[in-house]
Amino acid sequence: MRKTVLAMALMVAVGALQAWAPQAWAQQQGGSSSVQKNGPLLEAPIGHRQPRRGDVPSEKNLSDPNSAMNKEDAALDKKIKSICRGC
Repeated sequence: MRKTVLAMALMVAVGALQAWAPQAWAQQQGGSSSVQKNGPLLEAPIGHRQPRRGDVPSEKNLSDPNSAMNKEDAALDKKIKSICRGC
């Protein structure tokens, strides 16, 4: 029981230090909050950024009914339709 109470007190102390540290750092830097409003914006990690217009494929090429791939898809849909009766 004594070890559990000691471990809980230690976790609370560490949590309080982590909550207090960003505010103390901002005050040392001259700010009043933990968020720097005039600081530089950081780039998101690769794979986590918002896609731009050039990164997204054009919607014009998505539904061309005469393309070979769409014809193959239509033929496959007809074959699969007989497999799934209740859908």
